[in-house]
Amino acid sequence: MDDAIRLAPIEARALGVLVEKALTTPEGYPLSLNAVVLGANQKVNRHPVLALSDDEVSDALDGLIDKQLARKVFPGQSRVDKYAHTGTSTLKIEIAQLALLAELLMRGPQSAAELRARAGRMLPIDSAERLDALLAPLEARGMVERIPAGRGSRVERLAQALCRDLHPLDTPAAAPLAAPGAPEEAHPATRAALGARLAELERNVERLERQLRTLADKLGEPLG
Repeated sequence: MDDAIRLAPIEARALGVLVEKALTTPEGYPLSLNAVVLGANQKVNRHPVLALSDDEVSDALDGLIDKQLARKVFPGQSRVDKYAHTGTSTLKIEIAQLALLAELLMRGPQSAAELRARAGRMLPIDSAERLDALLAPLEARGMVERIPAGRGSRVERLAQALCRDLHPLDTPAAAPLAAPGAPEEAHPATRAALGARLAELERNVERLERQLRTLADKLGEPLG
């Protein structure tokens, strides 16, 4: 991989947010600084949960612009500058591969099954074979690496390599939501049901966030 494409931790979070919101809430994209801050600090689909300031995120966005991974845009009716990612063109990958990278940047190492399900919020990945086909070029170019079982997990996981200090590879990832009293190793049908419920909750949170952002824009007030 080109050594120039190395991200600082907050740059990694900001890039993940830009990619995620472009795919999940296109009507609210490009993003204002305030929207990127909210996305970076949100409490779902993030590990770890952060509390970044406007200045920290602004500096990270400037860093992404310097690395040609983001650009500033000036929508005609907007009173504030907005930001868009340029990940597909700069990294020379397709949008589904960028979605996988964004998920790994925002939530850390994951099993193939977790990555496929979670990235599916942005773009559907219809089979394990399709996931492997998307990952192969990323692995070949050193953007994604595999973590053997036993390093923080009992299964092999995938990790991004754009910001190696972002998630310690020996540290377990954030635990998925589970029903109270659920066994540690749930039946596949149970895991599927829990995954569907989690995806529904995440969509509801994103919808509420989008409605709040729209209301704030109409009132001309930043969301604090």
